[in-house]
Amino acid sequence: MDRYIGKLLDNRYEILEKIGSGGMADVYKARCHRLNRLVAIKILKEDLSQDAEFRRRFHAESQAVAMLSHPNIVSVYDVSRSDNIDYIVMELIEGITLKQYMEQKGTLNWREALHFSTQICKALEHAHSRGIVHRDIKPHNIMILKDGSVKVADFGIARVSSAQNTLTREALGSVHYISPEQAKGAQVDCRADLYSLGVVMYEMLTGRPPYDGDTPVSVAIQHINGHPTMPRELNPSIPLGLEQITMHAMTAELSHRYPSATRMLHDLEEFRKEPNIVFDFTAEADSIDVQRLLNASTCSA
Repeated sequence: MDRYIGKLLDNRYEILEKIGSGGMADVYKARCHRLNRLVAIKILKEDLSQDAEFRRRFHAESQAVAMLSHPNIVSVYDVSRSDNIDYIVMELIEGITLKQYMEQKGTLNWREALHFSTQICKALEHAHSRGIVHRDIKPHNIMILKDGSVKVADFGIARVSSAQNTLTREALGSVHYISPEQAKGAQVDCRADLYSLGVVMYEMLTGRPPYDGDTPVSVAIQHINGHPTMPRELNPSIPLGLEQITMHAMTAELSHRYPSATRMLHDLEEFRKEPNIVFDFTAEADSIDVQRLLNASTCSA
């Protein structure tokens, strides 16, 4: 029997059952007695909760994420410490992860991939406008609800964990989706999330990630070198415009990548309206991107 089942946190949250587990925390379904609703509670693992600096970052990052409010982001309701238990209270999502969905369906048709990608990009646009970079966009962190809507989970968690994890430990589940700058251990801004979204799009459209290997390090090196097979070589039914958006997001060279989620979202919407569109990214690369300058203050984190 799990020691948290039946426990009442802060005289408010009754823990009902365990629903998930990760490297940092265990996740439980709980009932909030004050508002009489079901919630998800993420409880920090005991060894980490004994580290005062880690605990401080966990609370600070969770409070920042709690300020996000968007239909495509899993809501954070509360962050607290009760009886030496550090925890986050979140919206309880009835659905499956994009990873589970792809395992069931294999390659997605491009319209469905576009539908999901647009919602993820809207979530990133909102978070980036508040100065929050996700750092771990992958199908495992994207929830699909029964109505086909998408919610991105675990904003802020990667930033907390990155301080105490090596690449090989942290990247086992994420290395297929990390940006080249993350693989190098360099400074990360919002464009890292756009790269990871490009990788997720690639996998939805082709049924496989762009890079694979025997070890996390071997996959990371491929991200840095940046020579994937083009999606249309694997799936000729992908429209050229959608392949272009995917590969532009996934460009290894930062200065050639989308400068913002807003810019990427614009192209996704243009493609939705005209699926036969062909983009010209050469003019964008040659000119000074005014939007990037305007976004500079919100893009770094």
